[in-house]
Amino acid sequence: MKTRSLRKNRFASILLWSVIAAAFIGPGTITTAGKAGATYGTALIWALVFSTLATIVLQEGVARIYLATGRPLGTILAERYSTSGRQWIPMFLFISLFTGCAAYEAGNILGAIAGLDLMASLPTWFWVVALSTTAGLLLWNGNIRLITRVLGGMVALMGIAFLLASIKVDLSWKSLMHGALIPELPAGSALLVVALIGTTIVPYNLFLGSRLGANQSLQEMRWGLGIAIILGGIISIAVLIVGSSIDESFSFAALANKLSGDELLWTKWLFGLGLAGAGLSSAITAPLATAIAGRTLFPDKPQWQENGTLFRASWMTVLSIGFLFGILDVKPVPAIILAQALNGILLPVVTIFLFFAVSDPRIIKGEFANSGLHNILFIIITLVTTFLGYYQILGALDQTGWVGKLESWRFGLASGLSFVSVGAILLLWLRKQLQR
Repeated sequence: MKTRSLRKNRFASILLWSVIAAAFIGPGTITTAGKAGATYGTALIWALVFSTLATIVLQEGVARIYLATGRPLGTILAERYSTSGRQWIPMFLFISLFTGCAAYEAGNILGAIAGLDLMASLPTWFWVVALSTTAGLLLWNGNIRLITRVLGGMVALMGIAFLLASIKVDLSWKSLMHGALIPELPAGSALLVVALIGTTIVPYNLFLGSRLGANQSLQEMRWGLGIAIILGGIISIAVLIVGSSIDESFSFAALANKLSGDELLWTKWLFGLGLAGAGLSSAITAPLATAIAGRTLFPDKPQWQENGTLFRASWMTVLSIGFLFGILDVKPVPAIILAQALNGILLPVVTIFLFFAVSDPRIIKGEFANSGLHNILFIIITLVTTFLGYYQILGALDQTGWVGKLESWRFGLASGLSFVSVGAILLLWLRKQLQR
């Protein structure tokens, strides 16, 4: 009986934490992973492996905070930085998250439209109005649990289709293992690498999912979270593998054709339906996450409580930005990749503040406290994401020509800047540890 009960609890925990996996398998993941495969083959699988493992580490840290304190990450940070002279930090974090969610929302709307276009060719403005209105009504009424579960089921079916299609792609195990275990940055791949990481380690998930572990033991949380996110990472890798079999330029239509092949034409419709469902689900989630982050970062302000003026204004603004990008009929693939890359650059900011919170013995004690391994993993994740952020920024500066040619110095400069930045953060952290 105990064995059966344990299995039941573990399965329930996986279902609970699958919300996080479903949140990052959206139009952003389909676009960036498919584009990465079509352009560089299997060479960038390592970015998905790294980001999947990093997602587990970061989400586990957030969950431990809630299990130890009963308060979400945003509230912990608001309390920590509420002293005189540091009130700007919660606002800075909110602006960073708002910027990232607005970028995501543009990609969500555009991705959903691309999926619907694969099934029925109607004017773009019609789909934009229909999607935005649906998302807005659901957010206003607050009745989104059922619809997100239905849409999540559609995304799961699409994921299964990619898994089945990836098995048929003719690739050697040697090339797969090389791409998964040997990090490399082929010429011109930096933007896609940052995008792959940004679309998997979704910053707003750290705020949205901080309460998911409530009423779970530490072991149950770790089991469910780990398995659910690993399954999400496997689906992302499957998308990249299918993309690697595309011979022409990457597009949603090319990916759908490659997914369906000659035998399973119905999977093209399944892909369109799943992409539309993923887009609509994410179009609801990103604005909601913005509002929830504001509510937890400013817990004492009535305007930020559920259905307060600032709570609703924040999600309305994010949704409106997605609506605007849709009406302007921006090309979806480059817009989505840029959105994921922007979040990849913002990611170190959230990671640093999470590290300070989760390693503070005044906040987390006993079995929930950070181990030495946790601290090392957090430092590695921060170092890698900071390096990629600097690498991408230097590449953008090189393109402008404002500071001369940087390409030959790009790797070294990004490495040096990331080590200096993380080193300064560690010195600050060590000083705080010694003061306690």
